Amino acid sequence: MQLRQPADLLIEARWVLPIAPRNIALAEHAVAIAAGRILALGPAAELRERFEAREHVVREGHALLPGLVNAHTHAAGVLLRSAPAAAPSDRIADAARELRTEPPDADLVREGSRIAIAQMLRAGITCIASTGPHPEETARVAAAARMHAAVGLPVTDRPQPGGEGAGSQLARAESLWDEYRSSPWVSLYFSPAAGDAMSDATLTRLRTVADELDARIAMALAGAGDGAATRALRRAHALGLLRPGFAALGLRAEAEDLELAARTGIAAIACPQAELRAGRGAAQVRELRARGVPVGLGTGDPSAGALDLLAEARTTALLGPLGAPAALELATLGGASVLGLAGLIGSIEPGKAADLIAVDLAALSCQSSGEPAESLVFSATREHVSDVWLSGSAAVSQGRLLAFDAEELQGLRERWHERLRQPWSGLPSRAQARPETRP
Repeated sequence: MQLRQPADLLIEARWVLPIAPRNIALAEHAVAIAAGRILALGPAAELRERFEAREHVVREGHALLPGLVNAHTHAAGVLLRSAPAAAPSDRIADAARELRTEPPDADLVREGSRIAIAQMLRAGITCIASTGPHPEETARVAAAARMHAAVGLPVTDRPQPGGEGAGSQLARAESLWDEYRSSPWVSLYFSPAAGDAMSDATLTRLRTVADELDARIAMALAGAGDGAATRALRRAHALGLLRPGFAALGLRAEAEDLELAARTGIAAIACPQAELRAGRGAAQVRELRARGVPVGLGTGDPSAGALDLLAEARTTALLGPLGAPAALELATLGGASVLGLAGLIGSIEPGKAADLIAVDLAALSCQSSGEPAESLVFSATREHVSDVWLSGSAAVSQGRLLAFDAEELQGLRERWHERLRQPWSGLPSRAQARPETRP
């Protein structure tokens, strides 16, 4: 009699959508997991015979798929949703700009990152790329949650409080790079200000430092006005920035320049809802994919919208137009590829990290006659995400958040809400009392 292989976890689902190597739905399949990695994917009956699992989870009406990858966001900006409804929208926009350009206190970034990461886990997002001030705080929160994260190191020509310029920012970034060089959870990349706000000298120096560290760069290229995208893309090419490891945010350009993007091996990140909300028009996802340019999806600035990657996938599918399987690929493996993590996450393949989510397609609002991918993209919402596993450990179980204390975070959010209800003057000043609860 053949002995069964030991496993930590066996997850059975009505459907498994592995994304790669084939982007199809597999009925009555299961995934075996050990030491945080995927051991095998196969028919449930076969894997039950093959593995002796310490824990066995069955989700009879669910789809099991790789965790969603949010390829661009500003996690700490989630606190700006606490701005009072009576505040004029232009004041909220001013506060959002202040958060990105006038470094806030580290506690705001840390606490905002905790709330945002908790919200994203509950929505099935298991990997993030977040940029903004105090990147070390976001990195620590993600590492403590044992969540895969790419954290952007900001670089700008604009002088910062205390006189810190681009040179000091790059030196500080190199120090943080050493701290996280061997982290299994956190990777770092450079997140310079939009290309039209950066000098040639600073971008050239950034390219040199990125070369030395073998670091990735993500940057918005386009400015305002006709032909801005073309000029920005060609300027970046002239400065030697366009190469594998460079990701363009919200890329919209002429066909000739899209060919340039393909030739240079860059990637692209689309935040369709944020782009439409800003009146810029969505990135050219279908055209980029047709040319072989890797594309990932992000939620962008969370101060004005939900951290909901299923909604981003739906918007992308409708704008594309793209089929539902392609939209799911963008929200999983596409984002992982853009972040340089495709060998680790983004699909259900043996050897990869077991970052997985289960979505309840038996819910009345999800039931449809279409394929599971169609139901996931066009019927499901983040509220239908029932389970989330980070490297095989449950972070959400049957709708209940386990990775964070939800009541504590709710209290924290309410205290920030009260601070922002004070007579409006942008973000709270550093002199104001800070919330009592510390992470």
